[in-house]
Amino acid sequence: GGEVQFRAEKGGVVHAGVGKASFNETMLVENIRAFVEAVQKAKPSGSKGAYLTKISLSSTMGAGVTIDIAAATAR
Repeated sequence: GGEVQFRAEKGGVVHAGVGKASFNETMLVENIRAFVEAVQKAKPSGSKGAYLTKISLSSTMGAGVTIDIAAATAR
């Protein structure tokens, strides 16, 4: 496994690279799941409510596509 690095904006938006155009579907799915797990593990213990409310995936300059959170966390 690799290392998951991400940054969060002031408003709670989190950005991370999860793949490249050359990645196949399996590689992207694995990376997205690892990223979602890392974000969930980073949730402060005192934080209440849903920590992830929406996931969008996009290319560097492309429009975002919403991803179902349950699908992104299912194994």
